[in-house]
Amino acid sequence: MTSPLRRAAPDPHDLIVLLEVSRSGRFTTAGDTLGLNHTTVSRRITALESSLGGRVLARSGGGWELTDLGRRATRAAEDVERAMNGILHSDGPGDPIAGVVRISSTDGFSGFVIAPAVAQLRRRHPRLSVEIENVTRRALQHRSGLDMEIVVGEPQVHRAEAIRLGEYALGMYASREYLDECGTPSTIEDLSGHPLVYFVDSMLQVDDLDAPRRLVPGMRDSLSSTNVFVHVEATRAGAGIGFLPCFLANRHPDLVRLLSDEFDERLPYWLVVRADSLRQPAVAAVADALRRRTAQVQSQLLGVGPVSGRSGGARSARGRTLGP
Repeated sequence: MTSPLRRAAPDPHDLIVLLEVSRSGRFTTAGDTLGLNHTTVSRRITALESSLGGRVLARSGGGWELTDLGRRATRAAEDVERAMNGILHSDGPGDPIAGVVRISSTDGFSGFVIAPAVAQLRRRHPRLSVEIENVTRRALQHRSGLDMEIVVGEPQVHRAEAIRLGEYALGMYASREYLDECGTPSTIEDLSGHPLVYFVDSMLQVDDLDAPRRLVPGMRDSLSSTNVFVHVEATRAGAGIGFLPCFLANRHPDLVRLLSDEFDERLPYWLVVRADSLRQPAVAAVADALRRRTAQVQSQLLGVGPVSGRSGGARSARGRTLGP
């Protein structure tokens, strides 16, 4: 007869359910991955909590977060998952760098750093999949459903690691056609009255990105967007003067950088990742790939290195070639 003081061992299936909930932060998403309905996921979690004698999940603003007990349980669940994968791939050692890694990132960093880094990583680990949510915001305090975030500016977070990846530069740019039609500003004062292409002011969540409206309050909004690629294309189309990341603007020979001495805003990219996520081989591999890719293209991020895909190199407002 089982002693009332001794609890039954948790069901491995319940541990796997918890692991999927911890990755997505939602019962429905975990259920879709496992082929279970919401009710079954909830019942499995309840059974696991009963066997462990405590709560493994707690409600947060973004979904479900692991408790301390839940984090210990997910470490055991990861061992179960690895063992199951080893059985399924008994013809050889299983590749631990597999599964889905979910990232929240700015759109510019996603295109210039994440996409090529992941493409290269997947050549060696084809069972890896990466999902990217593009948004420019401060780091979340509750990051259910995300394995890592890329944010601009130093984050203030708890229960997570913040890793500084590198810097990027922003500058004022205009198309050659726009400058031929409207004239080339030679001072900050000359910018007043020109239309500004930039983020939607009311939706800008990162204080460090307010430089153009702070330094040149006389510029009037022209075309605003939450997407930096829209900024670039609108500036190229002559919608106004854009405050653009140099690593994106310098790729286009029809854009001219203006007042580079006065406008050379440098901001850091930070990687925010939960410690329990970093224990997953796939997450650790993606984080390492992003660090290496950022270091590799650091000069381009600052607008001073050679830019692929552009002939003749990038030129500053003074016509100095910045790249071959």
